[in-house]
Amino acid sequence: MTSLPARLPLTSAITLASLIPVGALAAEDTVTPESVVSHYADVAHATYADSLAAARALDERIDALLEAPSAETLSAAREAWLEARVPYQQSEVFRFGNPVVDDWEGQLNAWPLDEGMIDYVASDDYQHELGNAGATANIVANTSIEIGGKTLDVSEITPELLADLNEAGGSEANVATGYHALEFLLWGQDLNGFDSGNGERPASDYLTGDDCTNGHCDRRRSYLDAASDLLVSDLEWMVAQWSTDQQDNYRQTLLAQPAQEGLRRILFGMGSLSLGELAGERLKVALEANSYEDEHDCFSDNTHNSHFYNGQGIQNVYLGEYERRDGSVMEGPSPSDLLAQQDAELDTQLREQLEATMAELGDLKAAAEAESSPMAFDMMIAPGNEQGANIINEAILALVMQTGSIEKAAGTLGVNSLQSDDAGHNF
Repeated sequence: MTSLPARLPLTSAITLASLIPVGALAAEDTVTPESVVSHYADVAHATYADSLAAARALDERIDALLEAPSAETLSAAREAWLEARVPYQQSEVFRFGNPVVDDWEGQLNAWPLDEGMIDYVASDDYQHELGNAGATANIVANTSIEIGGKTLDVSEITPELLADLNEAGGSEANVATGYHALEFLLWGQDLNGFDSGNGERPASDYLTGDDCTNGHCDRRRSYLDAASDLLVSDLEWMVAQWSTDQQDNYRQTLLAQPAQEGLRRILFGMGSLSLGELAGERLKVALEANSYEDEHDCFSDNTHNSHFYNGQGIQNVYLGEYERRDGSVMEGPSPSDLLAQQDAELDTQLREQLEATMAELGDLKAAAEAESSPMAFDMMIAPGNEQGANIINEAILALVMQTGSIEKAAGTLGVNSLQSDDAGHNF
């Protein structure tokens, strides 16, 4: 479960003109910890910049949907949301170990959420956090809501208001912003349980006047627009934190630290996303609980891609490589280069394990996207689905194996006692 930070300020757009791919890596014997940490910051900047560009494209598609709601404009907005997930999910490796990201990311990616806080839900098939007073608050349908014994004025839906409503009443399930709030507004509830199919919200939910379906279309339109604007401004802020053009930002703070501290943050981020978050919270929890409410992209059935690109982000950081949205590839000094100078055998082992993990996550992705009898993640976790459980368990095992080697690599590189966050899970 991703918890949410306090509301973040909106920021103005910044230029992305400085995003120039790093050139080819120099000879291996010139690689230093300092150069590895610097290139890591470059990759982070590029990944967040691509996330921002994709979010702006999504915002444009949402504006087009609101201007002329139709099946076609809704489909185009959904496709833009799916495309926006690709770079963002690769960015999550920067969350663990970098406080500026961990304190911020919940506003963009918190899950699971009680969607009834946002809009209408089917009362006979709605699972939510027990005791959550906000689970059926329905901001879209009401100008004031009662949560935690307090009456909250939600008459004017703005980005600032939505940010303030995150974790209202102290419940982490009360998520008002971010990718998953937008996902719910674009797809609606997935009422198919363990069966095939995702959310089927009609475009008419965004029409005005008598053509509006499910009521309160004007407020739903305002909510979608505000949440999209907030996503863009939040990503603008994070791009600035990694930019070479900004003063007193996180990049400068990171590079001012001893290089060994930078390496610790890099390796802790890789290991913690591998173990506690991806293997644990995102795969193990959903499978063991047979809970489709615990799948990551539950409204769109895009979970397989979210998991795949999380794994890709880990591999990106270790190899110092990142494929941009435009197809260009960044390359530079990497933890792999540094480790190969000291223990080539361990570097080869970790490279092979990362490839094995991506193969297992690729199998999960392929099963979900198969032309014949596709098996989405919520179908894989169904009770009695041995094939689905095996696919997930093989991915978990690969992630656990690579985490062990990441921790060995840390010791070899002089980062002592690195213990990846296991999020309380036993493997």
